[in-house]
Amino acid sequence: PPLAVATAADLAVSALNPSLDSWDQAPAACALEAAVTRTLAHAAGLADALVTTGGTESNQLALLLAREAHGGVVQLVCGANAHHSLPRAAWLLGLPEPVVVPAAGGTLDLAALDAALTTLSGPLLVAATAGTTDAGLIDPLPEIAGLCTAHGARLHIDAAYGGGLLFSDRHRDRLAGLEAAHSVTLDLHKLGWQPVAAGLLAVARPGELAVLHQRADYLNADDDTEAGFPDLLDRSLRTTRRPDVLKIAVTLRTLGRTGLGTLVDQVCARAREFAALVREHPGFELYDRPVISTVLFRPTGAGDTAVAALRRGLLQEGRAVLGRARLDGRLWLKATFLNPHTRPGDLAQLLKLVEEGTLG
Repeated sequence: PPLAVATAADLAVSALNPSLDSWDQAPAACALEAAVTRTLAHAAGLADALVTTGGTESNQLALLLAREAHGGVVQLVCGANAHHSLPRAAWLLGLPEPVVVPAAGGTLDLAALDAALTTLSGPLLVAATAGTTDAGLIDPLPEIAGLCTAHGARLHIDAAYGGGLLFSDRHRDRLAGLEAAHSVTLDLHKLGWQPVAAGLLAVARPGELAVLHQRADYLNADDDTEAGFPDLLDRSLRTTRRPDVLKIAVTLRTLGRTGLGTLVDQVCARAREFAALVREHPGFELYDRPVISTVLFRPTGAGDTAVAALRRGLLQEGRAVLGRARLDGRLWLKATFLNPHTRPGDLAQLLKLVEEGTLG
């Protein structure tokens, strides 16, 4: 059902007063942010969440919270399929060199993870992925959670891409195990159809957010707080920030979980339909059935150099915008479907453009 997070007056006041020091201090704004973030955290099976600029900041915050929860030191263990922001965050935070576990076939190898956790000592943070950047694959989350429990490791799940499946009754089961994480990265810029920035970090233990707290008398003086003027200074690394939660609130109020779930189902269906077109075409090779809304394919018999040149040519000529991904030692064209208005004719036209680019 639609999410009733604030009155129309509250939304109007917030929208008309976007000076962000004021945004942080406005009681209506604080209540709105609290309602939205907790609702989205509960959807993931966690307790609370805070707003971020996107997946990169959320992953960095997850490592920061893990470091502070373990007295200032924690080692990251992640798959070779992990987003680059995770090892970069470890570097920024002065953490030990991450341990990278093989990800044969695009998902984290459970046997290799078990072996790594058995060998390593000290506080460990395992980072799994729900929606990889290359193929949109989902790591075996329940099994990874079980290994973390057995070895006493903390678990973070980067669901910046795949987290939107939570809105869908048809697809949310693919995120089973998400609720076992200590923290989860979400980014509604993707399967939430929000302009940037629209990231969140959901946490299982809200008390851990206390490490972010800072005191600044002009923002959160004790007498103001006691008088009912809350602030958000302890819910972000940023002070001045845009009211990004407002657009999320409006979307949730307008579409609700059911409406967003319908959009998720549509783009996932378009991806499956495009994959079927590729599979049936003798001139193309399909990597695998899409898990979310990303399809990897390549011209049959083409080498990596030709695939790379084809992608650049389509982009330079303004004919098609395709990504690239390297899996199984080969380069693939990547089509990620995020527009719910895409129709079967658009899919056929896209494949035809790529075919013409191959022949040309």
